[in-house]
Amino acid sequence: MSALPSSTANPSIDIGELRRDYSRQMLLESNVESDPFLQFQHWFAQALEAQVIEPNAMTLATVTPEGRPAARIVLLKGFDERGFVFYSNFQSRKGREIAQNPAAALVFWWGELERQVRIEGSITLVSETEADAYFQSRPRGSQLGAWVSDQSQAIADRSILEERLQHLEQDYRGASIPRPPHWGGYRVAPIYFEFWQGRSNRLHDRLCYRHATASDPAWKVERLSP
Repeated sequence: MSALPSSTANPSIDIGELRRDYSRQMLLESNVESDPFLQFQHWFAQALEAQVIEPNAMTLATVTPEGRPAARIVLLKGFDERGFVFYSNFQSRKGREIAQNPAAALVFWWGELERQVRIEGSITLVSETEADAYFQSRPRGSQLGAWVSDQSQAIADRSILEERLQHLEQDYRGASIPRPPHWGGYRVAPIYFEFWQGRSNRLHDRLCYRHATASDPAWKVERLSP
């Protein structure tokens, strides 16, 4: 493989030497909640307080029909003891993958706090009532965008989107915009949580929550080696 031209890389930077030692906080079994949803709520509140950029941004990983992982960033729009909710086009690539294999992993990275949260679970659709309510809460431009975009489909150029938007703006002028039938919400119901706190010398704190047995609703907290 040929080397990248010098014009595309800074020769003074050695990527292998890029590192940061974490030392802000610690994560101990004695100071976490026994319920992982409460622990997430606690950390999420701290991320908001720390003014983390897009604290609700999360990596969503799904699986292709061929068994290959696929990941992208989506926005968390709500969470409770039932799971973590995001919205998307059902006909998008992730929507098609979820329809074939309703399992997913989520990752939150809050660099300002040197923290990461990993969640694994199964996916179900939110109710139409819940999806309708959230859709109506969106800005009008975002509502129109859900109709304009055939998400993940190839298009010739951006002008196609802009023309569709102009037409829809005229069609719905002065009228409410209904939720598209191909657009709605997904809920990830966790079976596994991992809370990660950066520590010095790469000896990070990792605490995971999982059920002791498949039939036991109680969560068990375990420390993982970094």
